[in-house]
Formats: sequence, C-alpha cells, structure tokens
Amino acid sequence: MTTVTVSEKFQVVIPKDVRESLSIRPGQKIEIIVHEGRAEFVPVRDMKSMRGFLKGIDTRVPRDKDRV
Repeated sequence: MTTVTVSEKFQVVIPKDVRESLSIRPGQKIEIIVHEGRAEFVPVRDMKSMRGFLKGIDTRVPRDKDRV
C-alpha cells in the first residue's frame, strides 16, 4: 500500500509506480468519486482510446421471457 501526504494547499503527488500502472500522463483528467467515507481516483480515458476495448466480448445474455 502506498501512502502520500496532503500539502498545505491540499495537493498530493501520485507516486511513480501508481502513475505507471494506471498509465496516467501529465494534463490527464482524473475523476474523483466519494463513496462510503473514501475517495477513489479514476483516470478519465479519451473516447478514441476506448475504441475496440470490448472486441470479442460474448453478447449472448440470458433474458427473461417477458423481456425478449
């Protein structure tokens, strides 16, 4: 687990190993989600980079008879 310190200006530095594992780049936006007393930082991906990420997914889903 990695620990960081909040500065007097409420800033934190994302450690290098975390930046590399999440492919975070300078200027990239990060969404902050507050949930059950904790903050989760989620990198926002460019829509162009998301193209094809579901390729090969199985789209067969069992459905209720009244939903077909």
